[in-house]
Amino acid sequence: MFVMNENEVLKIYKSIGALLEGHFILSSGLRSRMYLQSALVFSNSKIAETLCKSLAHKIKKSVDVNSIDLIVSPAMGGVIVGYELSRHLDKTNIFVERVDGVFSVRRGFSIREGSKILVVEDIVTTGKSSLECFKCINDHGGEVIAEAALINRGGNTVDLGVPLITLANLDIPNYELNNLPEDLKKIPAVKPGSRPGK
Repeated sequence: MFVMNENEVLKIYKSIGALLEGHFILSSGLRSRMYLQSALVFSNSKIAETLCKSLAHKIKKSVDVNSIDLIVSPAMGGVIVGYELSRHLDKTNIFVERVDGVFSVRRGFSIREGSKILVVEDIVTTGKSSLECFKCINDHGGEVIAEAALINRGGNTVDLGVPLITLANLDIPNYELNNLPEDLKKIPAVKPGSRPGK
């Protein structure tokens, strides 16, 4: 199994209209010219499987898979990736979801004390959601040993304190509302993600 390179991953996103250009409000509240709509990728099970199988192969090269006790994904974006990776890595997966804005373990899921955890997302932008997920895991006695995502759009600015394994590592500029480039100010902003923007 080969690992897809960055250009191949972006080609897939572009081919199905999942790489959007315009003026977008990210979940973090930051603004961007580019948005990666993974929901469109996951609507095609063959494409989702291909991407996740490639990511699973890259994970196997980067960490000792035998040391992983559980895969945990933040809802919503990471749920399908977590499920697919659990199939390819033969690991149990659960997801955490926000209750009153804070990640919580629900639905009968549990994290055993001392469990070694692989956190899985679709897209990482700033790493803030990942770190909030890590806190939930730590509060339940788990230990995050790595994170995997299809795409890191935050480039080298993302520091999670654990290895971040991705198929594509992009450096897409994000902007504060009060520091928008002139061309973006002229384009109406849209919020395409799963969480309300700030």
